[in-house]
Amino acid sequence: MKKTLLYFAIICTAWSNAQTVTQDTTATQNNQKNAAQNILNGTASKGITVGGYAEIDYNQPEGANGKMDVHRLVMLLGYKFNDRVQFVTEIEYEHVKELYVEQAFLNYNLNDNFNIRGGLMLVPMGIVNEYHEPTTFNGVERPSMDKSIVPTTWREIGAGVTGKFDEVSLRYQAYIFNGFSSLNGEKTLGGSNGLRNGRQKGAESIINTPNLSAKIDYYGIQGLRLGLSGYFGRTQAEDAVQETPGADVGVTMLGFDARYINKRFSARGQFVQTYIKDAEAYNTLNDADLGSEMMGWYLEAAYNLLPLNKTQKLDAFVRYENYDTHASVTDAGISKNLSYERNEWTTGLSYHVAQGAVVKADYQWFDNAVAGNEVKGQLNLGIGVWF
Repeated sequence: MKKTLLYFAIICTAWSNAQTVTQDTTATQNNQKNAAQNILNGTASKGITVGGYAEIDYNQPEGANGKMDVHRLVMLLGYKFNDRVQFVTEIEYEHVKELYVEQAFLNYNLNDNFNIRGGLMLVPMGIVNEYHEPTTFNGVERPSMDKSIVPTTWREIGAGVTGKFDEVSLRYQAYIFNGFSSLNGEKTLGGSNGLRNGRQKGAESIINTPNLSAKIDYYGIQGLRLGLSGYFGRTQAEDAVQETPGADVGVTMLGFDARYINKRFSARGQFVQTYIKDAEAYNTLNDADLGSEMMGWYLEAAYNLLPLNKTQKLDAFVRYENYDTHASVTDAGISKNLSYERNEWTTGLSYHVAQGAVVKADYQWFDNAVAGNEVKGQLNLGIGVWF
């Protein structure tokens, strides 16, 4: 704990050197954009747009070795063919050695109200799955429920429509995607990570039943942005087993999220509930422990400790998370694993040294529902950039 307070004190001391220039004190519209939206909304009439983001982390668990990691290094490339047609791609290195294509889609813009998209795209569920650039969220690590319940970063191949109606303050998205894979090599669905092992990520993805994903965002109240999302379908099974009972399961995921900002104060929260159909047959066939329901939620509040006339920001925040991949096992034919029912506290600082550059420090407490479980702590330090 002494080490934690020392790191926090170093960052707090840095406030006094923050630049003093005018900042928009009425900026309460919560018009947050992600990397793909920045590229699509670029002003260039034609040609290439380049961007990127990166995260470098230090994690120090109590009583264990610390780890330092170039967690992500991402290159964003966009090409604007004309005023209607654009291509966006996101290429990501994780942990220096793992290479992924996180997005790669073609967008055809008829007008602000209607766009057609196709390719590898983010599934619109929750906040962080779409807005995961390091300067857009507090904490060195993304919220844990976004990893185990949503599961971030969740992207699949599909096609659909998106647009907005400013006169009624609504943005909509609706896509048809391929679904989760029932089996990923020897990895099954279930356990502490829920559906995470089933993400196909656009890599030779199999499909036998299309899945529907949709989200509506409302931004008609100053400073407030509300999101309602849904995902409906079944997992995908290989031809050789797709008629076998338990080869696939039905997935219904519902989510609600909210973000609020009023000058120096901001808050966010989300709730996601997932229902699994045919979990018992799946568990029997694959010797798995997939629950019949999964649930997660969190609430977070933050306050900028610097005056609004500074270009820099120092957000002090606290977040509580509760999530369970065995929220119900009634129709799963298995016993509930109490270690999958988890809660976490995270508190710390996000020091935005410039627009697009952040230094972060936080401390986390991890707990679960197992009787006599020992609460574990972890110190996290990191830097993030997005340009």
